[in-house]
Amino acid sequence: MLHDVRVVALIPARGGSKSIPYKNLRPLGGRPLLAWPIETALATPEIDRVIVSSDDEKILDCARKYGAEAWRRPEELASDSALVADSVRHVNRRLRAEGETAEIMTLLEATSPFRTPGMIRRCLERMIEEDLDSIATFHAADVNPWRTWRISGGIPSPFIEGAVPWLPRQQLPEAYQLNGAVYAFRPDRLPPDSPRILFGRIGALIVAKEEVIDIDDKKDFTVAETLLQSRTINEAG
Repeated sequence: MLHDVRVVALIPARGGSKSIPYKNLRPLGGRPLLAWPIETALATPEIDRVIVSSDDEKILDCARKYGAEAWRRPEELASDSALVADSVRHVNRRLRAEGETAEIMTLLEATSPFRTPGMIRRCLERMIEEDLDSIATFHAADVNPWRTWRISGGIPSPFIEGAVPWLPRQQLPEAYQLNGAVYAFRPDRLPPDSPRILFGRIGALIVAKEEVIDIDDKKDFTVAETLLQSRTINEAG
């Protein structure tokens, strides 16, 4: 609980994955990818409940094993085209039906394993202190949008009209990207039938690029394992 405000952590985890079958159960650092957000949420004192929403019994069993509540979601909310916002609405309706009074929900994707309790705490504190409707973590964009192009009919042109891709890095406008480490929002204010989970009065918590990773494919797993080994060596030294 944070300033007498109850907080629920939601970890959405589908069973299907085109890039890597059962990606959420693939080991990272000796434990399933799904275990990472569960353990981090349980280590965050401000979070009152940790819920994993999935369509797959193997994932739900893993969630229970690591201490989270396991909630089965309808199959229509687990397809490739399903929106995370719809799963959020589904979980929130169930929470309200059982009498849960939590005002804030934080969404923690399993594919971002390196988030810390501190990141979550800073997002939640800003939600309260700044009376935000939603907030998310960002880091400096991997590719500045001024250096991106569109190609139509074989002819390239700057993706942003009027952009000058050849400007020195120091002269480019600052650009950031969502990294999926932490989302937090007031679920009762989530716009109906909207794909967005950032809405209303929005905040941004900027973190260092080196502090996060978004795992999508096998290469990302390899990078994540290398980073873990590097951290272990540095801590031992």
